[in-house]
Amino acid sequence: MSEPGNLYASLLLIDAAPAHLVGSLPLAVAIAVHGAIRSVLPAGSPAIEVKWPNDILIGRAKTCGILIEGEMLPGGRHALVIGIGINIQHKPETAPYGVTRLADHRAGITPEDVFAYLYREMAQVLEVWDEGRGTREVTRLWRRVACGIGENITVNLPDRSLTGRFAGITDDGFLQLETTGGVVLPIAAGDVFFHGTE
Repeated sequence: MSEPGNLYASLLLIDAAPAHLVGSLPLAVAIAVHGAIRSVLPAGSPAIEVKWPNDILIGRAKTCGILIEGEMLPGGRHALVIGIGINIQHKPETAPYGVTRLADHRAGITPEDVFAYLYREMAQVLEVWDEGRGTREVTRLWRRVACGIGENITVNLPDRSLTGRFAGITDDGFLQLETTGGVVLPIAAGDVFFHGTE
């Protein structure tokens, strides 16, 4: 059950983009949520960053979860549901990583107010994303708010874990992991952990 005082929002997109361009949507959504949270935090708050691909961190602690799920519809159309949960008044008591909430940073704000900022930011970013045609601009904006580029990370994949240096992202949104041998591996999906911070 969702606790009152936090923001839980979903956005339904039908035929959001051609299949080969949908991969950058999580980055676009993260930029929108980052912008909304930045708008409501008071001056002097810790850094607000995005951990690849779309976790929003305040002072390296997670404050927002984003989940995007897709399903084929009758007639061949494709539905995407973007689920967003922002910790405003409450946060998980136990988590395998640092967590925070907006209230921890003197943001006395309601879910309705946060939603108003999120609505504005999402509309602007989806216009830039332009059904995937604006992927390069989205990745450029994402890099400006990225967490940990240049740092050593571990990426947990379904079948293994990889360690190396976070070398950034490609223009289509893949994480670039530089191994100790200097090889750069593009990674489409995985859980990222920064060494010494989580």
